[in-house]
Amino acid sequence: MSSTQFTSLGLSEPLLRAVTVLGYATPTLVQLQAIPPILAGRDVLAAAQTGTGKTAGFTLPVLQRLSAGVRPRGNYVRALILTPTRELALQVAESVASYGQFLPLKSTVVYGGVKINPQMMKLRGGVDILIATPGRLIDLCRQNAVQLSNVEILVLDEADRMLDLGFSDELGQILSQMPVKRQNLLFSATFSAQIRTLTDAVLVRPVRIEVSPRNTTATSVKQLVYEVDSARKSALLSYLIDREDWRQVLIFTRTKKRADALAHQLAADGIATAVLHGDKSQRERSRAMGCFKGNRVRVLVATDVAARGIDINELPYVVNFDLPKIAEDYIHRIGRTGRAGCAGLGISLVCSAEAPLLSAVESLIGQLLPRTVIAGFEPQQPVPASVLRTLSVKKIKKPKRPKTPQQELDKKLSQARQRSSAKKQSAKSPGRNGATATKGRSAARRGGAILDSTTTKSTSAEHGKKRRDGQSSPAKKRSTGKFSHAAANRGTDERRR
Repeated sequence: MSSTQFTSLGLSEPLLRAVTVLGYATPTLVQLQAIPPILAGRDVLAAAQTGTGKTAGFTLPVLQRLSAGVRPRGNYVRALILTPTRELALQVAESVASYGQFLPLKSTVVYGGVKINPQMMKLRGGVDILIATPGRLIDLCRQNAVQLSNVEILVLDEADRMLDLGFSDELGQILSQMPVKRQNLLFSATFSAQIRTLTDAVLVRPVRIEVSPRNTTATSVKQLVYEVDSARKSALLSYLIDREDWRQVLIFTRTKKRADALAHQLAADGIATAVLHGDKSQRERSRAMGCFKGNRVRVLVATDVAARGIDINELPYVVNFDLPKIAEDYIHRIGRTGRAGCAGLGISLVCSAEAPLLSAVESLIGQLLPRTVIAGFEPQQPVPASVLRTLSVKKIKKPKRPKTPQQELDKKLSQARQRSSAKKQSAKSPGRNGATATKGRSAARRGGAILDSTTTKSTSAEHGKKRRDGQSSPAKKRSTGKFSHAAANRGTDERRR
């Protein structure tokens, strides 16, 4: 297919040429819906399944809008693309360079885990597009290596993670340094109801795009659950890789420690394996990705740091060695396969203890996943059947309409009348047995006995005589549940004994 279908979207000739060189056939649905409003300068909130071309959906129109502007000054940025992980930042930077190869625009990428000085040098002359992770960008801003006051376009890639609690503080610091008047683009595969409300603080009359039902998985990915005991997961995984002759298998674990342990076990079974997680240096992470993409290893074991940053053409297999604690991460994990129209297989190894996590995933995607058991690996503790739950969403209460000045005055007058009436009633009401409350309190302060409501007379002398005779006073018989200090002390002594 020629690039004429992209021509209908209003893209310029250099971009159409790049699309043709890259071999794209037709625009995806998210690209068809997102590119025109972005070219028109509108804010966009787009939710689409992973692997449907979201990156091109915002990169192509952003490049075109910047191509008509003025070159940036030193240390200034015209467009900022924020991503949650280093891997995703590098992936987006590659896409920006590919799509903009015939445009005189300058772009660079900054992220943590590497020396900051080379990145500062690249920013010294100013850049048209900066791709960054939040932490490193804040470091550069503190050192005055980058200025955000002239940003024309802000893109949040994987916006649900960017606006999550873990990134909200960093995002607030970054937004405070940017101009109020700018174009905002938010792209992601999932948006919770709470995250959608937060976007109101960023977007202005956005065009909302949802090319697939919320929180759904791609139809190109076949999903399957293997029931197995936790202790036999690694043995079953080695068996499946060897029996089915799997190549390029991306495996997700819940923790870094389990990733290292699993990689060691697979290597002991003769399966070439690389590891990717947050404790690895950037050089080690880049080497692991290079070996996996170059087919020098069959397996890449990773934590969720790779759930949103790995883009491998025709990646056939994704395995959830552990189910994620956050159900939405399941969608991002298996979204690494079945991309660009290719078929993929998403497998989950599930033990009985993970039944609640499996139920949460199935409730999120709205379907029960098919299960199977491999002969020789039957679980001693079967995984309980899941029940699809309806995920409740709390409704956000609308703010109360402010009162008019007259209503506020009437409210204050009413409260004043109520206080005045309460004071008068308190002054008229007698105390116990005809005595006023004030007299009763005075007697208590002087050490005198306060009359019980069931007696007409009672003195301290009478109570003392009755206690000496071994008799309890009438007041004690009619106790209201209050204990004397002496009784409390006796009880304490008995417990100690």
